[in-house]
Amino acid sequence: MSVKSTIESLDFFKTLNSQEIELLTSISTIHSYNSEYILYYEKEHSNNLLFLISGLAKTYKIDKHSNEIFLYYIYKESLISEITNIKSKTLTSFSNVSLIEDSQVLSIDYEQFKKHFLEKKLLCLELVNEISLRSQKIESLINREFIFDSVQKVSQMLNTDLEMFNKLKRHDISLILHIQPATLSRVLNRLKRNKIIDILQGQITVLNTIALKEIGND
Repeated sequence: MSVKSTIESLDFFKTLNSQEIELLTSISTIHSYNSEYILYYEKEHSNNLLFLISGLAKTYKIDKHSNEIFLYYIYKESLISEITNIKSKTLTSFSNVSLIEDSQVLSIDYEQFKKHFLEKKLLCLELVNEISLRSQKIESLINREFIFDSVQKVSQMLNTDLEMFNKLKRHDISLILHIQPATLSRVLNRLKRNKIIDILQGQITVLNTIALKEIGND
């Protein structure tokens, strides 16, 4: 797929006319990366605004003991870059971002993007929406790390990210949620006994969405 057709396929750019798309195409490139490639490191500066076209990425930080602290996933057709100061000419990353799957990334010259689009009031609403979605992920992260108990953590992930829950190994889920594997098993069995979920050949199906949401939001 060409750069132009890729841009046209992304909802973020749907409000642009043909002339604006041509301009955006001229300041954009597409890159293909293998899984485990690190797009950028925490506090790294970048001149490019990145969108994930296909594949899957994760954000994480490293603690003082060199342990990886998982933050959240970034799915296809989503903004990768973190925008903390819209007045800045460059972007500074809050966390590390690496690819979990082979992926394609749309890279846009950020300085030119600001000049030709944001400063002309184009795509501002779309950018605010992406920042809001990122803020919601941070809010969920705070709840997961500091407020929720193990049952709430598991229920929230099942409610918001069932596909990823079924894709990952139970050990990896335990690391993400910062609970013991045995605790994860007990929570899943409890939810199954209460007929909130069903488990067949390791795959989870939600039977009672309302009950699951209530647990995750308590």
